[in-house]
Amino acid sequence: MPTKFSLLKAILLLLILVSSFYAFAQTDKAYIQLQSPQSRINTKEFYIAGIADERNDNTSIGKIMPVAIAGKGATPVKIDLAGGFQSIKTYMGNALPINKALHPVIVKLNVLNITETPAANGRVEGSIKLSIRFGLLRDNEFIYLDDYTATSTYQRNAGPAQQIEPLVRSTFNNSLLYINGWLDSQADNNIKLAKGVKIFFTDHKEELEGDTVYYDVNRPLKWTDFREKPQYGSKHGAEIFASLGYTEDVKLIKGIINITLNIKVYMPKSASWVQLETYGGLAHEQRHFDIVKLGAEHFKQRIKAEKLTVYNYDGPINVAYLDALREIYEMQKKYDSETGHSINAYQQRQWNYKIDKELQQLGVKPLTDQAAAN
Repeated sequence: MPTKFSLLKAILLLLILVSSFYAFAQTDKAYIQLQSPQSRINTKEFYIAGIADERNDNTSIGKIMPVAIAGKGATPVKIDLAGGFQSIKTYMGNALPINKALHPVIVKLNVLNITETPAANGRVEGSIKLSIRFGLLRDNEFIYLDDYTATSTYQRNAGPAQQIEPLVRSTFNNSLLYINGWLDSQADNNIKLAKGVKIFFTDHKEELEGDTVYYDVNRPLKWTDFREKPQYGSKHGAEIFASLGYTEDVKLIKGIINITLNIKVYMPKSASWVQLETYGGLAHEQRHFDIVKLGAEHFKQRIKAEKLTVYNYDGPINVAYLDALREIYEMQKKYDSETGHSINAYQQRQWNYKIDKELQQLGVKPLTDQAAAN
């Protein structure tokens, strides 16, 4: 059975061991208490929407020389921020205001590393390396903007780790000043930073006519436009291959995406044919061309009704175009079915009236039967 003396001795030994471990733990790793920003950065283009830690090693931010430099045999100790990565998030979050009307920027911390070596006269040489990737937050995706990488060097007297806190703080501050200046300089000419979309339409025309006829109210179709050989065994007197296309021109002007769609309603002469030239037949084929023009105008209307965003403007345009092609196909099929390919004179007159009326409502001067016969 242990005596009081042996029990007291065991407790004393335990206290010595705990004390020794605590002392070792205190010197095994040093900490920097990151202070609050001295002032906020005035931003016009962005706010910090999130900060991610993407360092390969986030157990420390490097190594520094201990308080007492013991000659050449001094052993560096690990250093970290008090509060860890959260202290960086807090600092950057307080460094500039949060204005959610501006661009949401994501900060990705790739490298934060401090290294120190002994210098002459008991001093210390050190460096702080910071590497950050900046990007926009768009539909929960990271859209890369730019990188900031910097290395700061310094000398200091041997002393507490907190001595280098102003240098660490300054390094973070410089990264924010950099991206702030970068965004200001890029705001009007970088499409990733566009603030809005404007859409414009033009109707394609060519001064010198070649194989392709582009729709023009002042230029009705002629039988000489139908140059392909008639299809063998066809029951029809003529056939036109009219279609709809467009080209897109995108320019960024003062931060606004300006989109110009050049609409092409056309018929290739080399793909259209005739084997029986009649007045009614040419008027019928002209209405096929008019139907494509109607589809083109509806294409414009669909796009105008869309709320195009800087993040996705081509998607709605493509959908509207496919819808226009489907509409044209269905209308052409119905037109030929009801008119019997121009044989049903009554239905042909009904379609002529319907097409002319809608063209007028859309602001297009319709072609008359007489014009189509010229």
